[in-house]
Amino acid sequence: MIRVKSFGAFGRVARIRPVEYEIGADESVSTAVVRAVSAVEGREPGFLHPLADVVDPAALDSLFDPRYDGTPRTGGRLSFVYSDCCITIDNGEYLTLQLLEDRFCDEHDQDPSDSCVR
Repeated sequence: MIRVKSFGAFGRVARIRPVEYEIGADESVSTAVVRAVSAVEGREPGFLHPLADVVDPAALDSLFDPRYDGTPRTGGRLSFVYSDCCITIDNGEYLTLQLLEDRFCDEHDQDPSDSCVR
């Protein structure tokens, strides 16, 4: 099941709000990225460019996998662009997606923590 939730509000320019995707307990981060982008863009996963063209899926998964002793990793954030989305992964639990075509950035609107600024 894909759990997608939009949030946030914007001022001057109408645009699609960021979308949050909760990564399932038995779902890899790389699979979650493809599923979430597919849902946001309204395309089947097979019609997206391979994730491996942007980031090594195994390396992405290992960044957020539990430690060698089975304890969970805490913290951590990674942002990158895949397909037409800016993706931010937080703690391996959530993805936040923003369609790039809907981004509006100027010196008054930019969030300094936003690492996917075009």
